Amino acid sequence: MQSNSKLRSCNKEGKKMINSLAVYCGARDGNDQKYLTAAQQLGEWMAAHQIDLVYGGGQFGLMGAVANGVLDNGGTVHGIITETLASRGAAYKKIQDLKIVPDMDHRKEKMMAMADGMLALPGGIGTLEEISQAASWITIGENLKPVAFYNQDGFYSPLEQVLERMNREGFLEKVYLDSMYFSDDFDQILDFMEHYHAPHYREYKK
Repeated sequence: MQSNSKLRSCNKEGKKMINSLAVYCGARDGNDQKYLTAAQQLGEWMAAHQIDLVYGGGQFGLMGAVANGVLDNGGTVHGIITETLASRGAAYKKIQDLKIVPDMDHRKEKMMAMADGMLALPGGIGTLEEISQAASWITIGENLKPVAFYNQDGFYSPLEQVLERMNREGFLEKVYLDSMYFSDDFDQILDFMEHYHAPHYREYKK
């Protein structure tokens, strides 16, 4: 797993490190148009920065919006969807590259392997599960890639506070707390990811 999760190296000439981004987000629209709008804008921003989208392959909700934002602006989209979800009609066949995998574990592993960084937009419990796995694997050295949360209107602020509480109570080291980035600015998120250095994995000693 560790070899699949390594960032592409940034050379001395400053070659960009983030060429593809795994985006986790809701398969629903949410109760406010602002969520769909932001997802569409992220797709447009990714296409403008020549960053490929790697996502769950769905056509609905924020997932469809971010994919359309990329596609409508000449970008490239890689979708990874499970056999079950594809059989239920969730797959977005308009995208250039759609991979169907057996189950969610394979989907998460494939998305992390294909992307140079992971970003969560607003979403539900599935979104939280996927980005949490990427973040938790930093602590054990199986994810060397940056993890960020698009904190639209403070959507992820309660989670940020929980993580800070974990740190204060001695369950999450500061170096791992700092390895997760919260922002409502896509340019700031990209800057964080381009300059990211994975912390050393957690060691256990008696």
